[in-house]
Amino acid sequence: MTKLLLVEASPRGEHSISRNLAKTFVERWKAEHPGGEVIERDLAKMDLPYMNLPWVGASLTPAEKQTAEMQDLLGVSNELVTELLAADHIAISTPVYNYNIPANLKSYVDHIVRKGLTLGMTGEGLVHGKKCTVLMASGGVYTEGSPIRDRDIATMYLRLILKVIGIEDVTFVSAGGTKVVDLGERPRADFLQTFEPAVTSAAQS
Repeated sequence: MTKLLLVEASPRGEHSISRNLAKTFVERWKAEHPGGEVIERDLAKMDLPYMNLPWVGASLTPAEKQTAEMQDLLGVSNELVTELLAADHIAISTPVYNYNIPANLKSYVDHIVRKGLTLGMTGEGLVHGKKCTVLMASGGVYTEGSPIRDRDIATMYLRLILKVIGIEDVTFVSAGGTKVVDLGERPRADFLQTFEPAVTSAAQS
């Protein structure tokens, strides 16, 4: 059975542009993969812990030497890694805050980049044969020719970190200029419609 893992970061619920992009993506993906399974991981509904010294120590300890306390510390991380490895296609839905991804998505990244699981001991990526689609919403526009293109840190970071763990088949659907919706200058539905062809294409690839 083909599996899609949907990771969502926005706290804005139905008002979120990135979540609306994800909703369309999932609909198109299901149409393309009848019988496929969708696993949803909503980071906005999780109290995902940030890295601390005990967690780092546990993550660097071989599984056979981990104490019960270490295993407990790594429980959530292990669950997230298992989800990732089981998926055929990963969709990441995220806003851009201050030119980069929000803290909850960065924490998610820290939990899934694990030595011996997704990253080899010499730094090679271990996650292969998967596709990833990033559905990104930002107030600024970072496309070619934009005067702020060099501030597109979120895209560069996600592309880099996905490549680090071995995922190189990555498609970005970047909905820049969302501030026109927030300011009431353009209806949300009208704005989203602009990106439907790109979302559909990504879901069908």
